[in-house]
Amino acid sequence: MSLINVKNLTFAYEGSYDNIFENVSFQIDTDWKLGFTGRNGRGKTTFLNLLRGLYPYSGTISAKVDFAYFPFDVADASVMTIEIVDDLLGTYEYWQLSRELNYLEVSDEVLYRSFDTLSKGEQTKIMLAALFLRENSFLLIDEPTNHLDAAGRRLVSSYLRSKKGFILVSHDRAFLDGCIDHILSINKTDIQIQKGNFSSWQTNKAMQDSFELSENEKLKRQIKSMEAAARRTSRWSDDIEKRKSHNQDRDAGVKADKGHIGAQAAKMMKRSKAAEARKAAAVSEKSALLKNIERADSLQLHPLTYRSDVLISLEDLSIRYPDADTPVFTGLTFDIRRGRRIALCGKNGCGKSSLLKLICGEDIPYNGLLRRGPALKISYVAQDTADLTGTLDAYAAARGIDETLLKTILRKLDFDRVQFEKQIQDYSGGQKKKVLIAASLCEEAHLYVWDEPLNYIDVLSRMQIEDLLLSYAPTMIFVEHDAAFCEKTATDIVEI
Repeated sequence: MSLINVKNLTFAYEGSYDNIFENVSFQIDTDWKLGFTGRNGRGKTTFLNLLRGLYPYSGTISAKVDFAYFPFDVADASVMTIEIVDDLLGTYEYWQLSRELNYLEVSDEVLYRSFDTLSKGEQTKIMLAALFLRENSFLLIDEPTNHLDAAGRRLVSSYLRSKKGFILVSHDRAFLDGCIDHILSINKTDIQIQKGNFSSWQTNKAMQDSFELSENEKLKRQIKSMEAAARRTSRWSDDIEKRKSHNQDRDAGVKADKGHIGAQAAKMMKRSKAAEARKAAAVSEKSALLKNIERADSLQLHPLTYRSDVLISLEDLSIRYPDADTPVFTGLTFDIRRGRRIALCGKNGCGKSSLLKLICGEDIPYNGLLRRGPALKISYVAQDTADLTGTLDAYAAARGIDETLLKTILRKLDFDRVQFEKQIQDYSGGQKKKVLIAASLCEEAHLYVWDEPLNYIDVLSRMQIEDLLLSYAPTMIFVEHDAAFCEKTATDIVEI
């Protein structure tokens, strides 16, 4: 066991006026299994890169371990996988690698295939197995779930639970709960560490937010009462001053008790200063509250009501790729009915994305029957964001959606206005996904078809989207490996 010490860390990207981190200090035990959470664009990957020494910064980061990053760069993906592992580890025992792969349910056979022929899930597991064999390394695991299906996520979560010494960036709540013992949360104004899993952290965060909101309301009432008292004291003080002036001007020859009046004035002044001090203390206490409460404004959707109960009907459907000898799947039969939200499940490579594209009208070769209702309007969120380039204004115009509405939705999803001036290709992965979802929310549609919409998207935004779907109850078919999201939003499960 050793400690990673972060002290007074301050960092901003070159040319930026805003610090991403400012005077951040904390300690990490290298035996901890840390989940790293926070909204998109807050600097999670940036912080991991600072630990790796990739950027200059102010403050200090001290550690007696090496930092290893997932996913690591593969210079030549055409070579055999075993060669990539050898280059990464140098000297190691083969049986140890074989043992790790066995835990991850990966056959040794994949080591003797070129890396680029492996599925994304297999590549993820190979990388993790190799990195955990590095001695004296603390792992920085950056969103490993994005290429894992539901079964793969459960398996990798169980694998990580048996390990120690890592920071894990993930937005999958069930995945985090299965393998971590501490949470590192990057908030609006600071970074905090708390013992427990994601669910316990979320419960504590909700309790803290509720307490601060309650305290804030109480202090607002106190400050309002103090201001009213200060106005009364001011009036009393003015009255005393008037009496004092009046007595000084009297011609009756009766001397005023100037000492008594002066004492009253001094007493009022003392009360006024004490009241002002109490008010300043209350204002100071109030200003310390609500700094880390996240905005989660309600989203809106524009679903159209289709005239028929059945929008799309599939019967004995099979899909075969042109260069494949056997179908990807066969015998698929189900209906997409009005008001239902269908979660399409299955292992990676089983044809889920192809089926969604076929439903949207793309030219995918198939056998069987596919009946699509006439005049059916579909809104589609693609899995891939690689084609997103240019400005938001140009994107909105090309897609035929209202630019102001698009930006309003993105603001609710925690976009800063400064992001609107950037090119979309410079956004983070989560921000790009939010652009696709926001665009879909701008569209009126009978059917919403979403392909892994939550990849890279932060937890709070996932919960906003959950609430949206439950509130508007649109007709949907979607692919998503986030178990908590599917459990909460899906009305039906179709397994391929």
